[in-house]
Amino acid sequence: MASDINLSPALGDIDGQLRDHFRALSNGFQKLDKIKDPNRQNKQLEELTGKMRECKRLIKEFDREIKEEESGNPPEINKQLNEKKQSLIKELNSYVALRKTYASSLGNKRVDLFEGGTTGGEAFAEENVRVASSMTNQELVEGGTKMMDETDQTIERSKKVVEDTVNVGAQTAVTLKSQTEQMGRIVNELDTIQFSIKKATQLVKEIGRQVATDRCIMAFLFLIVCGVIAIIVVKIVNPKNKNIRDIPGLAPPAASRKLLWSPGYDSPYDFFL
Repeated sequence: MASDINLSPALGDIDGQLRDHFRALSNGFQKLDKIKDPNRQNKQLEELTGKMRECKRLIKEFDREIKEEESGNPPEINKQLNEKKQSLIKELNSYVALRKTYASSLGNKRVDLFEGGTTGGEAFAEENVRVASSMTNQELVEGGTKMMDETDQTIERSKKVVEDTVNVGAQTAVTLKSQTEQMGRIVNELDTIQFSIKKATQLVKEIGRQVATDRCIMAFLFLIVCGVIAIIVVKIVNPKNKNIRDIPGLAPPAASRKLLWSPGYDSPYDFFL
């Protein structure tokens, strides 16, 4: 029997979760019979629908684990595992059919267990509401396989989107790192330029001070030369001006001495000045 299979830890964990959800569904529908308020009944149905969705997800995981372990199991075990999976799908479909019955009694004409699904998902949802007793095991297996294949395709597309997003994020990170390094180099160059500008400013100030000093010295020498030239000119023009002292080396020439002969003297050497 399928219930006597020695399941692997992963399959056993999934099977245990499914059993817990099925017990919760059974108790939930029993409570639903006792609820008279339509609003509370709708709320209870929503909670039960959420558990059914969780059961659907767990059955898909159960099927995925079977496929992964198929190569390591003997054919008899694989057959028993597939029968186990079919019994789980059949039990879930019985609760789906029961949910449709309660929803119809509450005036909900449209039942969509898997909201927002694709066209294939809607077709499988309609197939789920069939009475379990009227469906063969082969039909259950085909319906469950179809649903799982569609979900796997959706998961693969989601994985591809995630991979593309990760690649874009990695490229963005590389670009940001490159730009950060470039900004660091620019900052270093700006610091170097600022230091060079400071040094150049200091050098210009020093040159300016030296030029100013040289100009002062040249102006002072120019004044001295002008004064000397002025004194020379004045002494040449007016040599008898006693208000101007003689410049060493530039004294006026001495007056010429004349020898005069006097007839009162007999000696030709008797001269007077």
